Amino acid sequence: MLSFESDYSEGAHEKILQRLIETNMEKLPGYGNDPYCERAKSKIKTACECPEADVFFLVGGTQTNATVIGAVLNSYEGVIAASTGHISMHEAGAIEHTGHKVLEIPQHQGKMQAMDLEDYLRAFWSDDNHEHMVFPGMVYLSHPTEYGTLYTKEELQEISAVCKKYNIPLYLDGARLGYGLMAAQTDVTLPLIAACCDVFYIGGTKVGAFCGEAVVFTKQNTPKHFMTVIKQKGALLAKGRLLGIQFDTLFTDDLYFHISKHAIQMAQLLKKGFEKRKFTFFLDSPTNQQFIILENDMMDRLKEHVAFSFWEKIDENHTVVRFATSWATQQADLDELFDLLDSLPK
Repeated sequence: MLSFESDYSEGAHEKILQRLIETNMEKLPGYGNDPYCERAKSKIKTACECPEADVFFLVGGTQTNATVIGAVLNSYEGVIAASTGHISMHEAGAIEHTGHKVLEIPQHQGKMQAMDLEDYLRAFWSDDNHEHMVFPGMVYLSHPTEYGTLYTKEELQEISAVCKKYNIPLYLDGARLGYGLMAAQTDVTLPLIAACCDVFYIGGTKVGAFCGEAVVFTKQNTPKHFMTVIKQKGALLAKGRLLGIQFDTLFTDDLYFHISKHAIQMAQLLKKGFEKRKFTFFLDSPTNQQFIILENDMMDRLKEHVAFSFWEKIDENHTVVRFATSWATQQADLDELFDLLDSLPK
């Protein structure tokens, strides 16, 4: 069966596999105290143009979000997110499980707007009863968003300015960051993210690694004993070398960016193929996630041959589904998909 279900269906890039094999018998310290983790951290700091950053490797995205948010917030604080934010929709209440409420504000094609954020914060602090409420202690973004959309440089800077005005940290979830950075016409870069955000993470799981996310604290603002917190949350890998080797490989010779660009190129070809066949898109995504509106009968016929993701119902007869390309998607996969689409009764 063809699969466009997600961008982490495959294992890992062959260069990562090769490095894991080459280093397999080395006897190294655990918990990230090995030379590969140190080298990967150095390369990430260089790529971010942020030499003062602290970098930590965690095993997965949900654990990363829960660990970072739980470590940064005080017990009486919550985290502000767009209503379609990943932590709002698709993390099974992981943030609430840490004892912190997700404070939702409106979304616009998956994105938060600085104006809505400032309205929320102004209303909170002007409420005479705010001492009895959950305090907004952090702002959460994802880039790309749940709908594959991207923030612009101006939008990030505006949101960052609001956060600074109200003295709360800005956190960016970069599970698919590579695909956002390599999208056509984006003006957002790693150094810009490091400048705007207090903490963010570079996703590996969805961008060529077996597993792993690299958390970057950018302002000498790492929570006290953060590694101990990581372990407490079950996100510290004893064989930390496995994460270090993967990120060291991804950030050697710009591999992370090259494979991300490939996924974007495949997504654009996929998009053109659906457009040629007169399918309707839910929105215009510049990244590796494409959201297509299907009649339910067509969806049922198609899913007998192709794996893709349900996203949301439009009405009783139409559904939004997601097709995702990845670093491993090949032209042959697209050709087979288009042949299938052409063969199915309309």
